Amino acid sequence: MKDEQAICYSCANENCFIKKHLHLEQMKQYVQKKHSFVCKKSQQFIIEGAPIQGLYFICKGKVKTVKTGINGREQIVRLTKNGDTVGFRGFGTSKRYLIGAYALEDTVLCNFSNETMMEILQNVPEFTYALMLFYADELNKSENNIRKIAHMNVRERVIDLLLYIHRKFGQINGLIEIELSRKEIADFAGTTEEQVIRVLSSLKKEALIKTVGKRIGILTIAKLQSEIMEHKYF
Repeated sequence: MKDEQAICYSCANENCFIKKHLHLEQMKQYVQKKHSFVCKKSQQFIIEGAPIQGLYFICKGKVKTVKTGINGREQIVRLTKNGDTVGFRGFGTSKRYLIGAYALEDTVLCNFSNETMMEILQNVPEFTYALMLFYADELNKSENNIRKIAHMNVRERVIDLLLYIHRKFGQINGLIEIELSRKEIADFAGTTEEQVIRVLSSLKKEALIKTVGKRIGILTIAKLQSEIMEHKYF
């Protein structure tokens, strides 16, 4: 993939940290150091425990972030899309990645090396402040999820995940714009593939969702929200 500074300036991802700060004169020298590449579907581009190679910003595509749990099972901890940042867990405090990351579809990634990121953080205070707020928000989300999941049963965890991906990726032609296997849903919801299949089958019978292959569509958002209202969904 051709790596050009102009790609950042013409990027449509207004939520990207890099794009948000391109109006600053000092950012010009750093975007020239960016490396862009295509990661094929299912390809891993961050290996948990590998030396940190900077931060990744998703130009186009979808990515799942995983963490190894009990008995070596991978737990999905985050789903990301265009403009999102990947690889920030442990950055600046650890020499190795604390997570792994895979492309859920053919994905264009922009990588800024450790050296370049440290230069940005030391010389562009607006960027550093924004990243600090991002870390604080991610920490708050993680703590809330831990408390929430601890009190949810399997059905509620699956419903919570369905509502999350609906908010995150949207729904087109009646189907959520992300394809996840039943195992991936189980890995994110902290349950088993068999339990996920049972819950989805039940939700289909109740006319709350529909499925087309691996794709899922939510038919009645309000009813699903009401099931987890006591866990402070909003």
